[in-house]
Amino acid sequence: QVHLAESGGALVQAGGSLRLSCVASGDIFSRNIMAWYRQAPGKERELVAQMSSDTTTHYADSVKGRFDISRDNKNNMVFLQMNSLKPEDTGVYYCYFEEGAFGYEFWGQGTQVTVYS
Repeated sequence: QVHLAESGGALVQAGGSLRLSCVASGDIFSRNIMAWYRQAPGKERELVAQMSSDTTTHYADSVKGRFDISRDNKNNMVFLQMNSLKPEDTGVYYCYFEEGAFGYEFWGQGTQVTVYS
């Protein structure tokens, strides 16, 4: 079992920046994927960015060049630096963990990001 705790969501003006953090605890397998998803009101949850334990990254097209995902593997943390925020970035941001051996998936409770113009 893996527990994920996010922090860093806030109300921010368009053009501003935020940094989200997520710490994982529990049975952490060294080979894994950590990611950020978001869900806007009335929309499906979507992948924002992911980074595997071998540092391979993937970003949604809508955030490329603005968002940066990073990890602190020693402390089982993942971060999302969000720059040049837009109102369409508004949503609940969820931390995601996929265990590498059997593909077990875990989700955090989410943190609200609201970008106003």
